[in-house]
Amino acid sequence: MNLFADIRVLVIDTLATLTAEGTLPEGLSTANVTVEPPRDAAHGDMATNAAMVLAKPAGLKPRDIAEALATRLADDPRITSAKVAGPGFLNLRLAPLVWQQVIGAVLRAGDTFGRSDLGRGAKVNVEYVSANPTGPLHVGHTRGAVFGDALASLLDYAGYDVTREYYINDGGAQVDVLARSVYLRYLEAHGQDVAFEDGTYPGDYLIPVGEALKDKVGDAYVDKGEQFWLTDVREFATEAMMDLIRSDLKALGVEMDVFYSEKSLYGTGRIEAALDDLRSKGLIYEGVLEPPKGKKPEDWEPREQTLFKSTEHGDDVDRPVMKSDGAWTYFAPDIAYHYDKVQRGFDALIDVFGADHGGYVKRMKAAVSALSEGQVPLDIKLTQLVKLFKNGEPFKMSKRAGTFVTLRDVVDQVGPDVTRFHMLTRKNDAPLDFDFDKVLEQSRENPVFYVQYAHARGASVLRKAAEAGIAADDATLQSADLTRIAHEAELGLAAKLAEWPRLVETAARTNEPHRVAFYLYDLAGTFHGLWNKGNDLPELRFVQDDAATTQAKIALARATMLVISAGLGILGVTPANELR
Repeated sequence: MNLFADIRVLVIDTLATLTAEGTLPEGLSTANVTVEPPRDAAHGDMATNAAMVLAKPAGLKPRDIAEALATRLADDPRITSAKVAGPGFLNLRLAPLVWQQVIGAVLRAGDTFGRSDLGRGAKVNVEYVSANPTGPLHVGHTRGAVFGDALASLLDYAGYDVTREYYINDGGAQVDVLARSVYLRYLEAHGQDVAFEDGTYPGDYLIPVGEALKDKVGDAYVDKGEQFWLTDVREFATEAMMDLIRSDLKALGVEMDVFYSEKSLYGTGRIEAALDDLRSKGLIYEGVLEPPKGKKPEDWEPREQTLFKSTEHGDDVDRPVMKSDGAWTYFAPDIAYHYDKVQRGFDALIDVFGADHGGYVKRMKAAVSALSEGQVPLDIKLTQLVKLFKNGEPFKMSKRAGTFVTLRDVVDQVGPDVTRFHMLTRKNDAPLDFDFDKVLEQSRENPVFYVQYAHARGASVLRKAAEAGIAADDATLQSADLTRIAHEAELGLAAKLAEWPRLVETAARTNEPHRVAFYLYDLAGTFHGLWNKGNDLPELRFVQDDAATTQAKIALARATMLVISAGLGILGVTPANELR
């Protein structure tokens, strides 16, 4: 049940009636007609822009259309008032019966209320985290992991066929640096004193890797030149780091469907195949780029390179794919990787990158546009930085990592549920403060607690009903007399529940899972508001003297719990039945 969609159908049907009777001209498109919550709740329950978007093509004044539409809509039993506002907006108020029916719809649907077929099974690839396999995940990766995972769950909830994917950056020079760093720990395990030079990885997390390498090969690599051990140690170290990363992700509740190795693109013809595809479209050429902005002519050495004509697909400049010495640029394997995604038949691609990848957006979108001939959209979401605080001070680095705060540092301090929810309390492109003390506070200012407390309060109502001998199982509540839900505070909560299906589709269309967290906070606030009113007005308390009224009110509480649970499920958070 999507009440906003239902009322939009009513508006569209009413416009068709006005057209049939000659009030409106034939051939008007209603594609841009919306029914949404009004900006100010005091104006009504819903608002439509129908008159505003149809006025110009109809050659009529917006208010004239709005007044004609209002007169017709008022005849529907679901509508108690339809009032024209401003230049031609139409505000609607709905009958109590409508909100009472929402409660019943939630209870009948259970945890499927709000699920959508918006995606119609379209295949979407969501690539996220994709950290270099050179160490444990840090707090920046944590935000990207939570965002990407919640987005994947949201799209699944909205009817898409989602693949969660991790791109292993194991083809670059940083993996050689990892191997050399592990080799130092290996020598250390053999009792040698070692020094970590600039550019190596000194974190303690490599100590067990060096010891494991010793256990595997003994002293075979001791005091040998790297030509004897680099390839083997690189593979050994990369696999050890990926085991560590998988463990970190599991601690956060993240499980990938696919781990895709960059190394698999080299020497297999895949990079060449992708560039051949672009070449066949006239998008690869040999040329010399202009100096980068800010470069003085004497600092710039013009040289011929193999270039991708990315400007034909929205980029600012054409991009090198092969250097003058015949080596691939960093961009070439990325093109090949996304070519592989296109070849795998995905209908849409989403990449979740860190804030430092902002300059990569246009070129990557250009590549996918060219490779798919504009048929496969690529949305790139950038996650901004996270600032950590503890006791009011910036949180210090992890000795284990050496230079940064790890995902495990965060999860071990506050748990995966708190970590995940708080990482979604800001839009992905806004900076986020994460205070270890505040995220554990039991107050309204802590969104994680506030939402969980609402679910726990609902669970406590069910326990009180059981103690009173009142049946409050879902089957019984589905047949409760919901006409007993009549107070404006109760109907207001039901109205907030009605927003859930629309919110899911809006969030899925925009790839913005933070909308779910925001909605849950608002829903919890509405529930707590009703609860607190019960302190002054006994008739609003969920447990009453007679069973029928109690069951109706508990039906509202249970419906709220179901929606909160569904929303938390999308965010990857386990709902709490008790808070201690």
